[in-house]
Amino acid sequence: MAAHAAAPTRRRISTHGWGLPVTIGVLYGLWAPVIARDGGALSWGQFWLGLISAVVLAGALYGLHRYQHVLPREARGTAWGALAGIAVGFLFSLSDASIYSSVLLGLIVGACVGVAAYYLFYTHEDAAGHPAPW
Repeated sequence: MAAHAAAPTRRRISTHGWGLPVTIGVLYGLWAPVIARDGGALSWGQFWLGLISAVVLAGALYGLHRYQHVLPREARGTAWGALAGIAVGFLFSLSDASIYSSVLLGLIVGACVGVAAYYLFYTHEDAAGHPAPW
């Protein structure tokens, strides 16, 4: 009689599941070839650059968001900072800037995002790493 209660429900795709990483990945993938082409015509190499960078960033965002709960808050903050620093540093390197300025900008952005993410995780979790009850 209660067989319907045990029937599996279909999982819905949430915005944070695929929507947000795909949106950010598409925007990043559109931005990368625009920087690389420097006002010229779009080539197949720039097309593949945008497509591959979009897929890589979207996959990294999805993976980090999906599996961040297994990391302690310090490693989570470091991972988000590293992802942001690498993404910004790569985009800046496409503008024919020196490698030193690209690395410096990536390190600055990564450190700022890492500290902000750690602060967010630290203030919104209890000592055991569970979300705060409020």
